[in-house]
This record gives sequence, C-alpha cells and structure tokens, in this order.
Amino acid sequence: MNTKRKIAFGSDHAGIDLKKPIMDYVKSLGFDIHDFGTYDHNRTDYPIYGKKVAEAVAKGEYDLGIIMCGTGIGIGMAANKVPGIRCASVSEPYSAKLSREHNNANILSLGSRVVGPELAKLIVDEFLGTEFIGGRHQRRIDMLTAEDEHNDVKFEEVKNGSEEKYNHYNYNEGKNIL
Repeated sequence: MNTKRKIAFGSDHAGIDLKKPIMDYVKSLGFDIHDFGTYDHNRTDYPIYGKKVAEAVAKGEYDLGIIMCGTGIGIGMAANKVPGIRCASVSEPYSAKLSREHNNANILSLGSRVVGPELAKLIVDEFLGTEFIGGRHQRRIDMLTAEDEHNDVKFEEVKNGSEEKYNHYNYNEGKNIL
C-alpha cells in the first residue's frame, strides 16, 4: 500500500462508533488522516460531513475519503453531489476492490449498522490497496466527468468516439484464467 496518501474521514452520529476504530486502523497502516467530524453522538445531518469530505477530496487536499452513516447510503449520496467525486457505498470487500479498479472511486462509504469493525477493515484494505486500472474503464470515467461538468457535447464525443484509445489494457494479461 502507498502509505504516503492522505485520507479524509467523516461521519454523522450514527457512523461515529465505526469511524474511530477505522481511523485508528488506517493510521496504523501509515496513512495520514484527518477527521472532518462529527465528534460526538449528538444527532446531526449526514450531508454536512459527506459534503465536507467530498469537497476536500475533490480539491485534491486529500487523496481519498472514507465516510460513514447508519447504512452508508445517505452520506454516500451526499458525497456524490460534489463534482469529481465517485463515492462507492459498499458492504463487502469485493465491491470495494472493483470500485477502485474499475470505477476509480475516490471515497468509500460504509454503514455502521451494516458492517462491523473487522469486516470494515477488510473492506478498507481492498479500497486503499487497489489502484484504478484505466483502459476501457477510463472511457466511463470520462463520461462521468462530462456529466459532472454538465457538458453534453463532451459526453457525446466520448460516447461516440473511438474505443481504440481506451483499449490499451488487457485485464487478463498475466493472469491464470481457467
């Protein structure tokens, strides 16, 4: 794992009990972390913290983000409102891996009422330890970027353009496929 990356954290009141052990875990892996709140169990609104983390990641102040609420869905939806954010709400490691590998997710959203700390650590390991593979998947990211920019012309150009420039990666290269 690249331990020089900076990870932004955030949660609402429902996610706070999962946030602390996951922040400690990520810090133990050598990552720099920052907690954007909330800091106590007083009822609060998840969009506040999803937005704070997403804006910090979108501005490049942090490399990735990890956010939490009761299900991971609401705070993930809030984060995805920020242009440039590709937040994945997941509850198992395989989806976390593919969210990075295929979708270039830059924020992971977890549900504290859905996953416990040990499963969350496995999910985080996959998220932090996986890189985007590009290739044919880059085309899709380019479409998402055009949508973020509300640029229908760019979207259509990517959609109707040559796939050749995106086909430089062979997913199965070097793999033992049965």
